Amino acid sequence: MKQTPPPSKGLYLLPNLFTTSALFAGFYAITGAVNGHFEIAVIAIFIAMVLDGLDGRVARMTNTQSEFGAQYDSLADLVSFGVAPAAVAYSWGLSSLGKFGWMVAFVYATCGALRLARFNVQHNIADKRYFQGLASPAAAALVAGYVWLMEDYQLTGTAATAGLLTVTLCAGLLMVSNIRYHSFKELNFTGKVPFVVAVIVMLVLALIYAAPPLILFIMCLVYALSGLVLTMRLLRRTQRDKTE
Repeated sequence: MKQTPPPSKGLYLLPNLFTTSALFAGFYAITGAVNGHFEIAVIAIFIAMVLDGLDGRVARMTNTQSEFGAQYDSLADLVSFGVAPAAVAYSWGLSSLGKFGWMVAFVYATCGALRLARFNVQHNIADKRYFQGLASPAAAALVAGYVWLMEDYQLTGTAATAGLLTVTLCAGLLMVSNIRYHSFKELNFTGKVPFVVAVIVMLVLALIYAAPPLILFIMCLVYALSGLVLTMRLLRRTQRDKTE
């Protein structure tokens, strides 16, 4: 009788190094928010986004995927894209709303945890082309981008706090919604692309360099709204297929 080999006690260093770096960036964002360094905190969240996007790709490219890595990545995401944005939002403006402010921050963090738990359960059966609900990194970028924009233009007061309240609450609810979003996992970054794509990428990078807070927030907002359009198109397509 053939015996199953015992599971390896080691772990793959390279992809987990990226995950640990993303976790560090998220933790650094929390400490920055606590100390009132909001611009540094939101930049750390965006750095965590980049690192989070790299760890999975590095694991696939080096054939070092593991269940441990997947679970570790999910826990790191909860800190970087669940707790950290909630801490930044609360420290920057929601704290002025008293109990209602920390309740909204808690709702966002809870929605982030629920979003990650649902993804872990459904990732083997879900359509890889779409996300169900707004991905937690995109939601974190939306909240962090708003705070960065307000800090850059030095906008404070009731209107800015009300905007943060709306953005934080909507971002949290979108994470646990059934709205579909493009995952862009079908994009092949190793293949050839038309020349015009390189020009577009260059222009986007130039715009981000010119006004990072404004352009990044607009990009995050457009992506968050794109899910509504995509979901309506998918529903119409489904209804049309049923009637044919």
